[in-house]
Amino acid sequence: MSGFKGKDLFGSGPHRFTVGRRGQVTLSDLDLGGLSTDSFSLGFRELEIVVSGRLVSSDEGGLRQLVDGVIAEILDPPTAGVLVDGGGTAWQDMSLLTFEEMGPVDLGRDVSVAYEARFRRFNVLP
Repeated sequence: MSGFKGKDLFGSGPHRFTVGRRGQVTLSDLDLGGLSTDSFSLGFRELEIVVSGRLVSSDEGGLRQLVDGVIAEILDPPTAGVLVDGGGTAWQDMSLLTFEEMGPVDLGRDVSVAYEARFRRFNVLP
């Protein structure tokens, strides 16, 4: 089961996890107004994971509950938790930053909406 903070937020429909770019953040001397091609490391990139898929329910009220359940996890300040994909990979200290419905609600035998949820692990400053 995939989920966030022990809650099955995405299991109502198909979904996938995409891990963002990893590595160093660098800034070139040229970006700083210098004349050399030297680069300076600013540290590691913050880990970003995007979960995209469809929330699915048997009726519109149930779909709104699923959407509201995800939105309720967007906190100020962001509160970190464990994000787990369907294969059992777990990422510690992730915060849910944004949730976006990616189109209109599809009506049919089931009611569904495409979405994108963006998580980030913030770098801790020394």
